[in-house]
This record gives sequence, structure tokens and C-alpha cells, in this order.
Amino acid sequence: MHPETRLALHRARAADLRAEADAYRLAATAVRPERLRTRLGWTLVDLGLRLVTAPRTPALAP
Repeated sequence: MHPETRLALHRARAADLRAEADAYRLAATAVRPERLRTRLGWTLVDLGLRLVTAPRTPALAP
């Protein structure tokens, strides 16, 4: 194989790999709606449990 042909193939493959890596990086950093929904759900559960288990103080009589 001619060196120029090999170099051209190498550059094309390297560009493809860089594009694939960039796409993967973007997909990995994107917040998925399922994760956000799950996180919000557990936050609401935690808040509800805190409200239920909060000690109730008696109201002061005027």
C-alpha cells in the first residue's frame, strides 16, 4: 500500500474515532429525564417523610 494512501486512511479513521468519542462524551454528560425524574421523586419522598416525622410542638395559648 502506498504511504500516502495509508496516511489518508489513517486520518479518516482518526477523524471518525474523534467524532465517535465526542458523541459519546456528549451523551454521557447529558442529564437523562429518567434520572431527573427519579431524583425528584426521591426528594419528594424524603420531604414527605420529614414532614410526617417532624416533632409537633403544642400551640401556645394566648
